[in-house]
Amino acid sequence: MRLSKILSVAFVTVVFTGTVWAQPQLTGERKAAVDSLALEKVRDLSKYISIIGDKKTPWSEANRVIERALELFAPDAQIGVSSINKTDVIYYPIQKYFERLMLLNYSKVNISWFNIQYISELELQPDGKYVGVITIYQKFEGVTKEGLKYVDTTKKDITIYVERKQTQIQGRLIGFWDVMLGDIRVAETKPN
Repeated sequence: MRLSKILSVAFVTVVFTGTVWAQPQLTGERKAAVDSLALEKVRDLSKYISIIGDKKTPWSEANRVIERALELFAPDAQIGVSSINKTDVIYYPIQKYFERLMLLNYSKVNISWFNIQYISELELQPDGKYVGVITIYQKFEGVTKEGLKYVDTTKKDITIYVERKQTQIQGRLIGFWDVMLGDIRVAETKPN
């Protein structure tokens, strides 16, 4: 785990004792810390996607980055793929999406994310989790061996799940807020 992630988790960590505990509210400084951690995980995903999609990335490195990227997601999360040439959006399980990204039939790929921002506040769900949405814009550029270029910009909505978890460290129960990424839905795709 990178130092920044450890510090982020430590910042939102709350120590508690006992085996039964009430779900604390996510307010004030805790909420700001969780929001920051969620945005950091989305930025990390952006970097991972760029590395995985880059044709210069060695196969072994891309696979290592895929393993890191998968750690960001809730189980069963999916990501939407769109194109200006097709009207349908296809959703893939996260690992399959990354594998397909490595195999794209372009000699050069550049993927960048911009305008990353919350579009909905975190809302408490009946199960005790908080759910929110972060919107990003993704610019995809692919160049074939023949020099043909495909470029589009896609607006995507990323579901964010925030929940209390606990772990035991040196015999003490430690509670912390964990942020997981959920489905990444395509809102719209436009030519550049």
